Amino acid sequence: MAYQSLPETVAQPLRIAVIGTGWIGAFHARTVAQYLPDAQLHVVADPAPGRAAQLAAELGCTNYTEDIADVFADETVDAVVIGAPSSFHASLIAQAAAAGKHIFCEKPAAHALADLDSALQAVDDAGVLLQIGFNRRFSQDFAAAAEQVNSGAIGTPQLLRSLTRDPEVAGGLPNAAKIRSHVIFTETLIHDFDTLNWLNPGAEVVEVHVMADALVAPEHRDTGLLDTAVVTMRYSNGAIAVAEANFSASYGYDVRGEVFGSKGMVQAGNPVQVAASSFDAQGAHAPTERLNIELFAQAYRDQLSIFTRKIRGLREGSADAALAVPTGTDARAALRVALAALESSETGLPVKLESATRLAVNA
Repeated sequence: MAYQSLPETVAQPLRIAVIGTGWIGAFHARTVAQYLPDAQLHVVADPAPGRAAQLAAELGCTNYTEDIADVFADETVDAVVIGAPSSFHASLIAQAAAAGKHIFCEKPAAHALADLDSALQAVDDAGVLLQIGFNRRFSQDFAAAAEQVNSGAIGTPQLLRSLTRDPEVAGGLPNAAKIRSHVIFTETLIHDFDTLNWLNPGAEVVEVHVMADALVAPEHRDTGLLDTAVVTMRYSNGAIAVAEANFSASYGYDVRGEVFGSKGMVQAGNPVQVAASSFDAQGAHAPTERLNIELFAQAYRDQLSIFTRKIRGLREGSADAALAVPTGTDARAALRVALAALESSETGLPVKLESATRLAVNA
């Protein structure tokens, strides 16, 4: 299937294709089109009828397609941004790598370790860049915390904490009956698992224990929906970490991290992200963000800016080639924890990662 084209716009040196036009794919497409002057949104792709055409028209993109194969066949595409549903991520990574495209992929990179390993082998064989969408690494406060840890300022990490609390949804969780038990681990807490791994460098998770339940929407407990979870992890360096998630933060989107070490402590994250607060007879008030793409808007944009800079650095042999980005190895480490957490939630028992039997989710 050939591209269908809208009136052409000014071309930019780095041509990027965005695959998927859901909320995250659309956000990434807008970032490429509106915030990356050194890149061009070359094509928008989505198999859903009309979706790619609509987003391309909105952003003045010259090309759109409902056949993803068009993207991989286009020799002028330098890189792809994968924002499709996560069940397709591993396959799309492998296809993009085989086509010689650099790859930015949203998390999780796969639903199964075997699928991810196959995709990562394709990336290695092709020699292309793979960056994973762990956006917290690009948030200024979390990056500052990591710098404190890496500099030794807080000593040896002993206790770590990361949490994600999604805002309360009016009328309850959308499509709650369709949300599978793994989502809280593979889609939500996957960010926390990566954050904790990043903030405890050189160590890996060796044991996971989970307590989880349906507390936000208990009427869906029988369908397997888990909306509240606490995950305890032990690392190879002895550090103990806790990750927690809930889908009903009535006060707004809340993401925080903390590392307590032998010399001190560092914290990151604050649900209040604006400077202005109000005070009245009822107390002090400060507005909060309700969406992750609002709370982490700049981090989402910066990760793609770094992605394009690193591609250029690799091409030109410049210093930008050494820019640190979350890789396929990081994606595998986080997925490994997520699958162990899912296993522990099902058995109620601690899971040692070397003996974990859960290697994939039941999609």
